[in-house]
Amino acid sequence: MQIIDGKAISLAVKERVRDEIAKDGLKIGLAVVIVGNDQASRVYVNNKKKACEFCGITSYEYALPEETTEEQLLELVDTLNGDSNVNGILVQLPLPKQINEQKIIERISPMKDVDAFHAVNVGKIMIGEYSFLPCTPAGVMELIHSTGTEISGKECVVIGRSNIVGKPMAMLLLHENGTVTICHSRTKNLAEVCRRADILVSAVGKAGFVTADMVKDGAIVIDVGMNRNAEGKLCGDVDFDGVAPKCSYITPVPGGVGPMTIAMLMENTLRAKKLQS
Repeated sequence: MQIIDGKAISLAVKERVRDEIAKDGLKIGLAVVIVGNDQASRVYVNNKKKACEFCGITSYEYALPEETTEEQLLELVDTLNGDSNVNGILVQLPLPKQINEQKIIERISPMKDVDAFHAVNVGKIMIGEYSFLPCTPAGVMELIHSTGTEISGKECVVIGRSNIVGKPMAMLLLHENGTVTICHSRTKNLAEVCRRADILVSAVGKAGFVTADMVKDGAIVIDVGMNRNAEGKLCGDVDFDGVAPKCSYITPVPGGVGPMTIAMLMENTLRAKKLQS
């Protein structure tokens, strides 16, 4: 069993982005909008800022109060869409309940939508002609590629069907000729389906959800979950100690998929700049 080191792989991605920006003398700006004071969101935003600094991307932060109206946020998005110094726009989710998230996502210019959540970008992923990939699934693909595994022809199982991870994850595996099954809360015989997987990706958001009896010997297991266990310790969806001995490769939490999400955001921001040039 080998642990896939997300920290090392994400560093390599960020170095690649940094070197390209430096070599071509590019001026790139990423606007990050955070509404309210969600603690987890604040941590993410700070990490994104650090990554921008490392890569040589100018980070513009807009921290808005909890009571910001939908109208005010839409106005800010319109301003950023029209600002030539801003190449990428990211509105940190979740948003306060008075704001319709979908409305905000749809207002961001598809050319600046570095999260790849806009319907235009989602549609492009579906047909395989995309400009951007959602950061977490793109990061997962980098982690799988780092093992040297050929995805083509492999049984791939994705647990979770969210628009942010599950669905695009399935499409990316399909584009590389994986045979893909998406599981969710209504799936019958879940353990049996998961045991078929050569590559198992879990994005459920439940601590310790994937247990050893759900994993085939020699499988690659990618844990997208970020949860807190009963002791308040950060953990993933996978019961790591139970599952790891059965795997050929497994990602840890923390230090697996998490760092990749931010590295791929940097790559998307660079790509946005090139598309707009």
